[in-house]
Amino acid sequence: MPYELYYWPSIQGRGEFVRLALEEAEAPYVDVARKGAGGMSAMLRLMQSNRQAHPPFAPPFLRSGKLLIAQTANILLYLGPRHGLVPAGEAARLFAHQLQLTVTDLVQEVHDTHHPISTELYYEEQRRAAKQRSEVFLKHRVPKFLGYFERVLAHNTGKGFLIGGRLTYPDLSIFQILAGLRYAFPRAMKRIERSYPRVVALHDRIAIRPHIAAYLASPRRIPFNEEGIFRHYPALDSKR
Repeated sequence: MPYELYYWPSIQGRGEFVRLALEEAEAPYVDVARKGAGGMSAMLRLMQSNRQAHPPFAPPFLRSGKLLIAQTANILLYLGPRHGLVPAGEAARLFAHQLQLTVTDLVQEVHDTHHPISTELYYEEQRRAAKQRSEVFLKHRVPKFLGYFERVLAHNTGKGFLIGGRLTYPDLSIFQILAGLRYAFPRAMKRIERSYPRVVALHDRIAIRPHIAAYLASPRRIPFNEEGIFRHYPALDSKR
């Protein structure tokens, strides 16, 4: 039976990291909340149900048979071995999970550039703080994270991937990270990414993989927009 993925229907958000893994693996899945109002109702019922032994706190979550698995990194930890998106050894599996948790940290920092005070406030109500947060993020935090992934790629000499000699789910997540940063901060990223050629090469290599390229060209790929995690507010981008 196909997996059931539950995530907000109008944004890429954290659910996109799971979608990319499912698409690369050609794993059949239903994006439940995108099936109209009934899908959204089904997602909300699961979140609010008192009958779930292991209830999710928030989307994304994935149903696989009797399992209901929440949290992006946790879902990918489950999917990776089932679909050849992680090496077989314990150390490599744990390292893949470690990399994905680092991606999770970066995603949160991206979100906080436009909502640095509270998610209960609109961006327009915290614009000044968002500008300050974004300046620090672009100057210090993006280089720190991308520099780390660049070093991991360099250590895996000549392979072109983060772990071993073939693609793993953290590679797909780095593709999404770079794509999202380019959307949110196009001027800044033109300058910043020059220092991380291996990260850029990984992104470009994944973009042309047949299953990913087909997904990116399909209506299943939701466009970036100003409701998701990666948002383009010109005032937050670098001026040069």
